[in-house]
Amino acid sequence: MAESYSIADARRNLPMLIREAEAGKALKLTRRGHDVAVIIGCDLFERLQAGRISFKKAFEKFRQDVDPAAFDFDPDELFADVRDKSSGRDVQL
Repeated sequence: MAESYSIADARRNLPMLIREAEAGKALKLTRRGHDVAVIIGCDLFERLQAGRISFKKAFEKFRQDVDPAAFDFDPDELFADVRDKSSGRDVQL
């Protein structure tokens, strides 16, 4: 589990926190007792970001790789009752 520091403590001890992050530690920053941010070193950040692609690109690749006709179901039939087709409720303004 990451060590936690208040933002006030982080301001006073920023050089120490940077050294810890460079050494591979993840450090949580808190404001009024709630987690608000994390300090990590560049090595860890780059590992976390490596190989990530956007949702759009992933979906495009999925559409290229998968033939919907190969599935043994009709999407219109499968999802026919998912959405309520009524006009909704009456609203009084």
